[in-house]
Amino acid sequence: MRTKHVVVLPYDEKWKQDYIDIKTELSQALGEIAISIEHVGSTSVKGLAAKPIIDIDIVVKNENLNNAISALNKIGYIHEGNLGIPGREAFAYEGKEHLQQHHLYVCPEDSLELKRHLAFRDYLRVHPEAVNEYSKIKVEAASLYPEDIDKYIEHKAPVIENIYSMM
Repeated sequence: MRTKHVVVLPYDEKWKQDYIDIKTELSQALGEIAISIEHVGSTSVKGLAAKPIIDIDIVVKNENLNNAISALNKIGYIHEGNLGIPGREAFAYEGKEHLQQHHLYVCPEDSLELKRHLAFRDYLRVHPEAVNEYSKIKVEAASLYPEDIDKYIEHKAPVIENIYSMM
């Protein structure tokens, strides 16, 4: 599900409940297959401006990856492969109008991409100055490139790299 029009909004407390609603549905379908279901991405950080799309990483043991893909398929998720990023499997979906728009990934527990997502989220959660800086650049990028997700991503990349260098 590729973003066509870039919209960045101020942090919304509702995103916590949106995540819980999605997680509840996923938990019912996955049961013991999921080690954890993590709210990652900008909507998971209090005070951070974000595109109103909930990012979720489902963590599984390597041997349960195919079971997770199958269970998600049964509830309307479509496996898209890793989309060029090793360590995570991406999913599109159908029939989820009752849920907030979201990006869903399944990650083996030893995935470097998963560790990156969690470390970035956790760093931002305890560094309000980084949240301010990142929010400003995201709003600016969305204003400059509302119809070009690639330019939006490129514009905010130096701030992201700076945050990674401090982690």
